[in-house]
Amino acid sequence: MTIYEAIRKDHDIQRNLLDKLVDTSGDTKTRQELFKELRKELTLHANAEERHFYKPLIPTDMMQEHARHGIAEHHEIDELIEQLEETEMDSSGWLKIAKNLKEKVEHHLEDEEHTFFQLSGKILSEKEKEDLAVKYNAYMKEYR
Repeated sequence: MTIYEAIRKDHDIQRNLLDKLVDTSGDTKTRQELFKELRKELTLHANAEERHFYKPLIPTDMMQEHARHGIAEHHEIDELIEQLEETEMDSSGWLKIAKNLKEKVEHHLEDEEHTFFQLSGKILSEKEKEDLAVKYNAYMKEYR
């Protein structure tokens, strides 16, 4: 498994949780559970990705700006999660923020899968891609 496959697997989990979350209504147990699970997944994923994907790429000229952009998007996602935590779950504003979060996360995932992965693939060796996947998966397993 390469780092790209490991990250994509988690991207699929995030997309699925986001789809389910924006289909909920009111302050229900389902909404609470989905939000809690999504928040955990996004936080763990961002931490693992920054350590085991972006960090090795920052020193390279080709990827430095992209890696920093990806990290900045993680912070924007964190801010939307904070807004959701501070908003009443049964308000219409909560769902609006959740939809903004979904849009932001999906944009970020597309950036990674269709730009960052291709560019970094020119920099990382096959062994590095596999080693990063091992480290990434170990981190995710430990903190999940």
